Order: sequence, then C-alpha cells, then structure tokens
Amino acid sequence: MKLDHVVICVSDFRRANTFYRDVLGVEMVEIDGRVAYRIGEQQLNVHGPGVRPAMVARVPVGPGNSDLCFQWDGPIAGAVEHLRIHGVPIEAGPMSRGGRRGRGTSVYFRDPDGSLLEFISYEASLPR
Repeated sequence: MKLDHVVICVSDFRRANTFYRDVLGVEMVEIDGRVAYRIGEQQLNVHGPGVRPAMVARVPVGPGNSDLCFQWDGPIAGAVEHLRIHGVPIEAGPMSRGGRRGRGTSVYFRDPDGSLLEFISYEASLPR
C-alpha cells in the first residue's frame, strides 16, 4: 500500500502557490477544478478559500495546522542555504531525527500560514 495524497489548507492561494513552488519545488496541477501540489511521487491536495472539504471530514484541515516532512536530496547544508536564499527562517535544526529511512538530519521551517515543514537529509547525517 502507498500513500496517495495528503490535504493541506491555505488562507491565500497565490501566496501559498508561490511559496510551495519556489521553496519546495512543487508542480502545480489542477484536479477537479482545484489546485494540487505534486512533489516527486507525492501529492498535496490544497484546500483554501472557496474550497469545501469532503462531506466525510469530521474536522476539516485548517490553515497552519499541518506538519509535513520532505526528503532533501543532498547534505542538509544545501537545504539550509536554499531556505536562506528564499528568506525562509529556520525554526529548529539542523538536528538528528528519525525518518522513513532511519536517522537523518533535519531542519524545520514554516509555510506562510504557519504549518510546520521539515527537510530531512539522509546524507552526511550528524553523528549519533
């Protein structure tokens, strides 16, 4: 079994689209008249102003309450520099963290709505 998609919610599509395109390198696609972000084999369905969540959602995702980790290809220093170039402050890290592939090195930052995002690198991890 594989994860198909995750839902995030934003308060301003234009601001979020720019951030996710420039900082995370997503491809923006339209699905059923809505925007989605594709990154690698993963997809983020994006809810926001004017988008009604599925009727089965008990508590719809709200802007700023997501917590997502993305694998960074290359040493974490590249991610730190990438965030600096885009003017994105680092909340925490670099630090050793456990991920899907074992121990890695992570940095945490936030999207424009305050959702917590993480880049994890499995190259040149911090010593244990």
